[in-house]
Amino acid sequence: MKEFKQEFFKGERALFAVDSVKIYDSIFDEGESPLKESSNVEVYDSQFKYKYPIWYSKNIKVENCNWLDMARSGVWYTKNISVKDALIQAPKNFRRCDGVSLENVTMTHAEETFWMCKNIKFKNVTAAGHYFGMNSENIDIDGFKLDGNYCFDGAKNITIRNAVLLSKDALWNTENVTVYDSYICGEYLGWNSKNLTFVNCTIESLQGMCYINNITMKNCKLINTTLSFEYAYDVDAEITTKIDSVFNPGSGQISASEIDTLIVEQDQVDPSKTKIVCAKIGKTEDVVEWRKQ
Repeated sequence: MKEFKQEFFKGERALFAVDSVKIYDSIFDEGESPLKESSNVEVYDSQFKYKYPIWYSKNIKVENCNWLDMARSGVWYTKNISVKDALIQAPKNFRRCDGVSLENVTMTHAEETFWMCKNIKFKNVTAAGHYFGMNSENIDIDGFKLDGNYCFDGAKNITIRNAVLLSKDALWNTENVTVYDSYICGEYLGWNSKNLTFVNCTIESLQGMCYINNITMKNCKLINTTLSFEYAYDVDAEITTKIDSVFNPGSGQISASEIDTLIVEQDQVDPSKTKIVCAKIGKTEDVVEWRKQ
């Protein structure tokens, strides 16, 4: 393989369509699309400083490199890329890619990142930014911290382990999602989704787990969680803590140590279709508060 060492690449398409090269200790400075249409490329200890560095590429390996703020929309339409030990400042990275592996990566401005990608693997990844992971599929995550709302909207076939998601409207419109040993904080979790499973998770959510078809929760904690499970069907929820309030569940079974308020409006749902297993219910109501006015 041809090697480049301590190079300063400048100008548009500096290494256009390059094949079978290794790049060390180099700078990709001003000039769009330096590695566009490249293949079989390895980049080490280098810096991407300008727009669209890796587009329409395949078989790319990047280690100990950084994407600075202006290296936005950095990896699009690319197949089989691995990124390890990286700091990515730039937004809108990873779009319509197939086969992406990230390990020990921090994304500080991850707005609109990982859109419409597939076959994704994360290990020890941290990100901050809204609309992360929209419409992506086949995602395997172990070790993930996210600060950003609306994550994984429209995504499917996701497994998440050991994560912290601080995200309003997380997992909306999703399909086939399993989350293990994670903490999720944010309003309106999981709406309009199907086939969601949470195992050993702690969740804080106003109106969380609503408008879902087929939701399973095993050994989970719900803290500061109100108006939960509205129009959720085929529920199998094993909650080890108190639930502040449950509102109009559609069908299934909900078990908890305590429910402060159970609200079931018989003109909206059939109460016989949901089994509540609970040693203590503080109060039951047949109409939600805002209908009383």
